[in-house]
Amino acid sequence: MGPGSDGLWSIGELAEHAGTTVKTVRFYSDSGLLPERARSAGGHRRYAPDALDRLRLIRSLRGLGLPVPEVRRVVDERAGAQGVLEDAVAGQLRTLGTRLSALRWQEAALHLVHACPPEERADRLRLVGSLGTPPSTAPLAGFWRAWLPPRMPAASRRAFLEAAVPQPPDMPDPAQVLAFARLCALVSRPCDGTAAPTQPAAHRAAGARESALLYAGLAEAYELAARQMRTGAGPADGEALDCFVATYARVAGCRDTTGFRRLLAVQLTADPRLDGYWALVAELITAPGGAPEPTPGTAHDWLLAALDGQLAA
Repeated sequence: MGPGSDGLWSIGELAEHAGTTVKTVRFYSDSGLLPERARSAGGHRRYAPDALDRLRLIRSLRGLGLPVPEVRRVVDERAGAQGVLEDAVAGQLRTLGTRLSALRWQEAALHLVHACPPEERADRLRLVGSLGTPPSTAPLAGFWRAWLPPRMPAASRRAFLEAAVPQPPDMPDPAQVLAFARLCALVSRPCDGTAAPTQPAAHRAAGARESALLYAGLAEAYELAARQMRTGAGPADGEALDCFVATYARVAGCRDTTGFRRLLAVQLTADPRLDGYWALVAELITAPGGAPEPTPGTAHDWLLAALDGQLAA
């Protein structure tokens, strides 16, 4: 069926050519996605033949799940064709990725609650039920921001948070859901006024420059230690330990001597421990059945053990 004597199609004819319903065409017209060319004497909508290609494009985009505002950006000639479709598709991929991640977290959390002993189910449900899906890292980042030196430069703070705050996996297993829930519960516990200072001594004395030097040097030392740990090597002398000690010596304005190393070992041993946090991080980032992945906390312990072993020898 071709256009009428005026070269235009009725809404029914356009729907028939597109293989859809009049109701669908009317919806897109009312939404401003499919402008009509004219109205008949009786007030009926009339469409130009090129509306068929536009309607097919609209249906294709909607079939991919793009919301109406994004479809309008793509089909509207005033938006320009350059990059508009690519941006819309990329945005939809990000949206779907978030939704899929949320569903995977919900599924793993349900398996976790379903598989636990009945007497533990209520507590576990409260623990994992407080998480969003996918969960937010804001509680963990907030904990570390309060823990870090207050005058620490913003760039150094961001670099530390990237290393200390684990990102929730996109496809978690139930054990990882439990580890992340416990992490959030751990950092959310209220502190009473009688608790010991949570910051290491080096942090409390560090200014902006010193804290930047401290964390840049420690990041390098932890990475060097992590390489050794991944091979199964035990704590030992070497480049990682030298970098670790040199960082503290530089911040303290001291030379790296045996005496300094003895004082450093005593100080680090007396510093507050966050072992529970790093143990949960290791559970979260380690692949099921794989060897434990090093964390800044476990790398620190490896280096401290290496320092103790060197001094004992």
